[in-house]
Amino acid sequence: MVCVRNDDYPASLELRKLYPVIEDSFAAEHGMLRVIDESGEDYLYPREFFVPIDLPASIEKTLAQIA
Repeated sequence: MVCVRNDDYPASLELRKLYPVIEDSFAAEHGMLRVIDESGEDYLYPREFFVPIDLPASIEKTLAQIA
C-alpha cells in the first residue's frame, strides 16, 4: 500500500511511501489497516490513508527478499 494521507501521524507515516500491510480481519471490519509504520511496529490506521498498488513481479520478489 502507498500512503496518501498522514493526518495526525506525520512521524509515523510518510506520504507517497510504500508500507507493508498485515492482514487483520478485525481491522478490516472497522475500516482500518494494520500497517508496519516508521517505528518498525504494526499499528492500525484508517484505510483511507492508503491506496493499493500493483507492482511488477520483479519488484515484489526483490522486496520480499529484503523483508
